[in-house]
Amino acid sequence: MTPRFATDVVTFYHPGFWDLTSADAVRDWALANPESFWDRVMDALAEAGVTGIELTFAPGDIESALRAFGSAPAFRRELAARGLSVVSAFIADSDAPDWRDGDNLPAIVADAERRAAFLADVGAQLLVAGLPMRTTYGTRPPFFVDAAYMTRMADIAHTVGEAVAQHGVKLAFHTESNSTLWYERDIDLFMALTDPRYVWLCPDSCHIALGGGDPVAVARRHSQRIALAHWKDAVGPIDVELTIDDTVFTQQQPYMTELGTGIVDWRGWAEAMSRTPGAGTVLIELDEAADPVAALRAGTAVAKKAFS
Repeated sequence: MTPRFATDVVTFYHPGFWDLTSADAVRDWALANPESFWDRVMDALAEAGVTGIELTFAPGDIESALRAFGSAPAFRRELAARGLSVVSAFIADSDAPDWRDGDNLPAIVADAERRAAFLADVGAQLLVAGLPMRTTYGTRPPFFVDAAYMTRMADIAHTVGEAVAQHGVKLAFHTESNSTLWYERDIDLFMALTDPRYVWLCPDSCHIALGGGDPVAVARRHSQRIALAHWKDAVGPIDVELTIDDTVFTQQQPYMTELGTGIVDWRGWAEAMSRTPGAGTVLIELDEAADPVAALRAGTAVAKKAFS
């Protein structure tokens, strides 16, 4: 089976792609011109030969699509006219209720159900979430990612996973750097504590490698629970303790690289992915590519070679 290729909308966030000077300028312009934003993104996807998208935080979020096209079915029609479709939607930390607050469960479930209803209407079946971030190493009082913590996260995940399943949507968890689902041990513990009927995995090859893990080993170990994967390369493991605050994602950037130029074993990864429920989609993740069409073409070429 030949997989479809997809990407996260964050691929198109580089200011240079929009002839603007900053990320803030891109967000402001896209907020004021949502239809123009999506038209250019969709045209670029079609040009690159990539047919699937993952929605993410603003400006490429659910609310932006609704402002541009009025409804999920209308958005779906616009995409279909270009041979495109939505694969998934990603819940960013800054864009959702905090899982660390035990009183937030009703709000967490309501937020997930809203997203799942949109995904069902647009023809997609996957909601991607993450676990909360760690705290900076050395912070007091210390925050431990232990069995008690993971049990609380598993309980929330079960409740959310069951709720979105009512919409025909699967809940999958992304292995974000410096989060509480980063190290191989974190992933194994969370998977062991969660029901495979309601909780799926979205491994990110880059982020697992940044934590010193083996992405291929993780993919093989949890192959039957992988609903989607993010294909991304890493220069090497993060070799310092980063300050975990609003700048942590920027701090991580120097450790990320284009597919085929880093340490990820793409042949091993492709072989493992071919055995997963998510085998039908290859999602190339490129954070803010200055030339997204060229970068996506290069990334898909690496993926195709890995499968050959």
